[in-house]
Amino acid sequence: MADPPGCCAACATCLLCPYSCQWITAKKKKTKGLRTTKCDCIWFLFLFCVFLFTLVWLYFALVILNDLHNFNEFIFKQTKSWINWPLVLIVTTAVLVTYSSVLLVLALCLRLCDQPLKLHWLHKILLILTALVVAVAFTGLGIKWAEEWRSAQISLQATGPFLHIGVVGGMTLLAWPLASFIYRTCNTGLKVSLLLVYCIVMIALYLAPLGITSPCIMEENQLPPKPALVGHRGAPMLAPENTLMSLHKAVDCDVQVFETDVMVSADGVPFLMHDEELTRTTNVQAVFPERAAQNSTAFNWTDLQQLDAGSWFLERKPFHTVDSLSAGDRDQATKQRIPSLGQALEAAKQSNISIMFDLRPENHSDYQNFVNATLGVIFQSGIPLQQVLWLPDGFREQVKQQAPGVQQVYGRKRLQNEKEPLLHVNLPYQDMSPEEIRQYRQDNISVNLYVVNKPWLFSVLWCSGVSSVTTNACQVLKEMKRPIWLLPSSTYLMIWIVVDCVSFLTILWAFLLLK
Repeated sequence: MADPPGCCAACATCLLCPYSCQWITAKKKKTKGLRTTKCDCIWFLFLFCVFLFTLVWLYFALVILNDLHNFNEFIFKQTKSWINWPLVLIVTTAVLVTYSSVLLVLALCLRLCDQPLKLHWLHKILLILTALVVAVAFTGLGIKWAEEWRSAQISLQATGPFLHIGVVGGMTLLAWPLASFIYRTCNTGLKVSLLLVYCIVMIALYLAPLGITSPCIMEENQLPPKPALVGHRGAPMLAPENTLMSLHKAVDCDVQVFETDVMVSADGVPFLMHDEELTRTTNVQAVFPERAAQNSTAFNWTDLQQLDAGSWFLERKPFHTVDSLSAGDRDQATKQRIPSLGQALEAAKQSNISIMFDLRPENHSDYQNFVNATLGVIFQSGIPLQQVLWLPDGFREQVKQQAPGVQQVYGRKRLQNEKEPLLHVNLPYQDMSPEEIRQYRQDNISVNLYVVNKPWLFSVLWCSGVSSVTTNACQVLKEMKRPIWLLPSSTYLMIWIVVDCVSFLTILWAFLLLK
């Protein structure tokens, strides 16, 4: 068979070499009798499915980057070693997507050149391994990190309109190799089946916007105010978490609330610390190696003050922003110590920001004394009580009685027939829908959602009307003057019609031109 117009023998050979791992010319093709068999077609279909599979995983990988720091902390808790999982995830995903994409492009070009789709056995093995790796990743996500499925659903509110345009464009381009294949094959049943499936898919895509909803499809004058920023353990991308440096960096980012975690030392001093052990954020293994595995509350305040709470930040680089720190900031980070709650309250009072904290661990046998010690420090600090946001559920009624001015923040949704109406709720961002957020806003209930780091997620919550968000990336969200996209419904309707019309005309042109 002669090469089709526009595809010379050299081009066909260059395509066959990486796909089939063979140097084949048109003449050799005749003598060896190579042709595309049903088995080859099945492998092409498998390649296409693997490509889609990796593409979906790429989307999930980009979504879960918002929460991957939590995964880093979880792995450290299990293994006591720090790995930059975002980098591992991005590199691995990029390799898998690139590999399957290149193979698919080669296959489509070979089909257009009327060359055989003889996928090499090595590619077959690698494609199976690629599918298995992605399947394991999805399975692990579903077992250990199921809330990320809800994160993906939320992301579709931001990306849905653009994904629709991209998928329509991709399926439109697929019309060219499909038309070429249909006109070349003699199997009538296969022709009808492919055309029927393609038409059904395209009709579904053309009508898909009827089911796409996004809180950011609205008129600009309907946009709610920008959510306030709550610094998650301060500004942990700019300074070691839960330190005074982190608090001051958060103030520079215009946060309104410093969110932290409080524990109480063995001698009754409340201090800032998130983990039950000190190994992740201090040099306790070097100073007290025999006590490193003990609970943070087992150390007295004198012991805690001997620990370096900042050098780990420069050594482990929990965020990519560490490399961009100035020499002054690096020097300051190495001098950080574990701050007491009293020091944090004094800094918050001077900076005129609120402080919100959890008191941990709530299952401790001496928890009531922890509450009393914490309240005592709050009273001694002289900070206005309305600047203190109280998260712990344990002994909440006692706190209300002793410090009625403290703002009570609840980690749950409101209940039916609530005796005392909630004024503040603090929930994971996956736990509230845009409709619930709008309803709470109408009922004057302040909603804070955590942890929100990526602009796309902040934009969706902004459009939904959330009151505030807890974030690691206050320096990024501070600079956002509006959601990353805001589309009036009339404009979206016009884009939808134009995209569908252009797609339909392009498909019609492809089938008429290649006939």
